[in-house]
Amino acid sequence: MTKPTQQAAWADLQKLYEKNRNVTLAALFAQEPARTQRMTLNACGLSADFSRSAITPDVMDNLLALAKAQGVEAMREKMFVGEKINATEKRAVLHTALRTSSDASIVVEGSDIMPAIRALQAKMEKFTVAVRDGSWLGATGQKITDVVNIGIGGSDLGPRFVVSALRAQATGPRVHFVANVDPFDLLSVVEKLNPATTLFIVVSKTFTTQETLLNATSARSWLVSALGEAAVARHFVAVSTNQQAVEFFGIKADAMFAMWDWVGGRYSLWSAVGLSIALAVGWPAFRELLAGAAAMDAHFRTAPLAANMPVLFGLVGLWNRNFCGAEAEAVLPYSERLRELPRFLQQLNMESNGKSVTRSGEAVDYQTGPVIFGECGSVGQHSFHQWLHQGTGRVVAEFIGVRHDDMNRPDHASVLHAHMMAQVEALKSGRESADPARTNAGNKPSTVLWLDRLDPHHLGALLALYEHKVFVQGVLWDINSFDQFGVELGKALASEILKKG
Repeated sequence: MTKPTQQAAWADLQKLYEKNRNVTLAALFAQEPARTQRMTLNACGLSADFSRSAITPDVMDNLLALAKAQGVEAMREKMFVGEKINATEKRAVLHTALRTSSDASIVVEGSDIMPAIRALQAKMEKFTVAVRDGSWLGATGQKITDVVNIGIGGSDLGPRFVVSALRAQATGPRVHFVANVDPFDLLSVVEKLNPATTLFIVVSKTFTTQETLLNATSARSWLVSALGEAAVARHFVAVSTNQQAVEFFGIKADAMFAMWDWVGGRYSLWSAVGLSIALAVGWPAFRELLAGAAAMDAHFRTAPLAANMPVLFGLVGLWNRNFCGAEAEAVLPYSERLRELPRFLQQLNMESNGKSVTRSGEAVDYQTGPVIFGECGSVGQHSFHQWLHQGTGRVVAEFIGVRHDDMNRPDHASVLHAHMMAQVEALKSGRESADPARTNAGNKPSTVLWLDRLDPHHLGALLALYEHKVFVQGVLWDINSFDQFGVELGKALASEILKKG
């Protein structure tokens, strides 16, 4: 695969940008009053409006040509069938297999992985039901009331976000998260808990992640000091591949949930890493989360490129990044329950596409993944939105709203939606004033995503949409979105520094 800059489609896009660089969003809307309707796509209970980027029909045609030239369709199929598209680590990329309802075989290293997935899910379901109904009791015979997930990176951010987003549907034990090796993170959680009714989930693929193991060891000491060594087996479970280390810690093998190397950490909430989610909301709701993601997978895999939501999302992002000069994307969820989304997307996007070499190892000479930041609306309006409107940085804003008011507070919902759309309009149209300090230039791009409602199914679809957007952009940039060697360097150096004292 040649570099994007060598593709004719890339060169054609640059010419179109130069030709239209002075055309404003206001002018595009004036020329086409129905622009929003034409550039809004609906799929899987989500609605994506791409109209507020400076994209003409010619630009879109050439973006789609670039997607074809870069082999998005072929690479997409390779991912779904289990080819080793993570070439640097020689691994398949099969988080999509974790949420499929299909009985079709997916073969990795000569074996069908679907029976193992189904067996793990059955084990997760049995354990989830047992904890929630009181069949699984603590060492003193009391029911579990609190669950603490100990992990870091993808073993924390995904489950943390989903549990927070679905807290209105939570009917099980209270779920807490500990990630930071700073002792305050753990101590501020356990100081409020009763050891006799607390369950810890230690999430570490190798069971050697330094921060996670230190936190887990400290949590173990806290428990043992209250209940004794024998209590560990009733108050700790593990999500890992290292059975020997897990059993040495005091966790029984039947309380260990498997992981696979074809699921990267930032894509792992669909696996046993999502055990904390299932405990919080129940197994049927967790299955709905998987089903929502599977629906978006099916759309992504089968819809034509021109009507494919993740593909268009990725192409519009690339246009703004590589041709219009956007340095960052501001993720702005107008829902308090989506507050953790920007943090989750920081890892998903920046760990995946924060790369500077192509899949063949050549240095890139173009921009790849952007900076991701954000905050909940309308809180951010009283913070960094000033910079969005009148600052000098080039940023794409992504607004996420929830249409259906399930809190039965239409007064709040109407104000929230009005504020969101006001920000969208202000970024697009700006404001002229005789006072320069009051002038907003406008002409700033944004994307608007709507969920029909905030429930497990629609949340699953939203997360899969973002996963596939990141995948599409990685293919367009000709980079491997599935390794993270930059992260691993820091881990190695920290170990060396500790050895030196």
